[in-house]
Amino acid sequence: MRSTLFLPSLLAGLLLSGPVLAELGDYNAWQTTVNIFSPRTADNPVTPADQTGPYPLLTNPSGFSDGFAPGNYYAWQTIQMAPETGAVCGNGSPFKFFVNRVPNTSNTIVYFEGGGACWDYESCSGDFGIRGARNPNGIPDDYMSLLNPSSSLVSPFVVRLHPWTRTKAQNWNMIYVPYCTGDIYSGDTVAVYEDPTGTNDPLVWHHNGVRNTRAVVAWLKNNLQRSGQMLATGCSAGGAGSFTNYLGVRRDLAPTRGYLINDSGPVFTAPVGGDPEDYPSLPLQNHIRDAWGLDQPDGPLEYIADAMPGLDLNDLGTLYPALAATFPNDRLGHTHFWDDLNYSSYSYERFFPEIENAPDQATKEALIHERWYIDTARLQSELSSLDNVGYFMPRYRAVNESHCTSIIEFANADIQEQGLELDDFINNVMEGSGAVMQASESDTTADYNKPFNLLYYTLDQLL
Repeated sequence: MRSTLFLPSLLAGLLLSGPVLAELGDYNAWQTTVNIFSPRTADNPVTPADQTGPYPLLTNPSGFSDGFAPGNYYAWQTIQMAPETGAVCGNGSPFKFFVNRVPNTSNTIVYFEGGGACWDYESCSGDFGIRGARNPNGIPDDYMSLLNPSSSLVSPFVVRLHPWTRTKAQNWNMIYVPYCTGDIYSGDTVAVYEDPTGTNDPLVWHHNGVRNTRAVVAWLKNNLQRSGQMLATGCSAGGAGSFTNYLGVRRDLAPTRGYLINDSGPVFTAPVGGDPEDYPSLPLQNHIRDAWGLDQPDGPLEYIADAMPGLDLNDLGTLYPALAATFPNDRLGHTHFWDDLNYSSYSYERFFPEIENAPDQATKEALIHERWYIDTARLQSELSSLDNVGYFMPRYRAVNESHCTSIIEFANADIQEQGLELDDFINNVMEGSGAVMQASESDTTADYNKPFNLLYYTLDQLL
């Protein structure tokens, strides 16, 4: 049954959608009216060839009820995935994702939810109070309810009527991919993790991020129209997931124009055999390559490398230039804070004894930042030579450990010395021409001297 809020939501959405045919992928007024009463069907369905080879596009079996109502516009719908699709959450529960459709455009945002990472019993179980992964118990049907604080509706990208921040993607079809596998959407293995205390049974955990994403792509091909424009994005693990899965998502959904904004999910250069003092992310990458099954034959890394000759599997940081070369007409962006203390802690804290055993929090944070600066400076240098890959690296924001530039609002994720806010970067990626914007903040004090922000403080307490 359609939501009782369907009509007012539809009218509000249409009022916010801007002028008719203002964008590639938009429908005119007559087409939009027809779509309201007779929703458009898929025009880029999964083919038999798509269902073969490594990581095929597997679909729900005939007769399976996925819960989708094609004409239920401007409402979050829960899409159920059958086991035959290969999709499953980390704990073995069914995987589901969420769709918020509009009648007036084919354009689509695919938003990957953030939420940490895990690679052992302590971090995957969520029982030990250490940094772990979101949703260890799976995804409830009402996940996208405004009353559910577990969802990432704090991102303006997936809030149509955001009170402070506007972006054209808020007028598009929204696909919300929840995170429940602990592998930044990149793994493909079933791990058995022993309880270090010996109290509980071993934890059987499905690092199934790649297959879940492939199942989402298969469903989109079979249920929605091909997009004129498509944005893949997310923050933290979701930023990394949008980045590592961009090849398959963009290739198979085949929009006319593609964009990527990886918020705070960097994949840093860390060559196999390198020195961790020079490449601080190397211990983490070495560990997750094994824990998440990344290097297995015909596994996640071989799968994307086969389609991108520029990807060096001995250096995952080469994914940036490899994507740039594979999609030279797409506009790709990366953003994170210089003083991020969240993703950086995941990256180094459990892999460097001097950090894990630091005598106090200030020393620990200084050691983490020292390594993060090395990785970030190298990434900035590497991206500077790529015209279709931009970066936006502000210094600090007093919320969420200065992690994720695109959550809550785009303001205050700014580079004050250049008069730039995150909106400028996002608009440049999605509406600009020529080389994508590249901007980084060198001022180390201005962001720390901003006035106290009650909203950020309150959200930090709630989170």
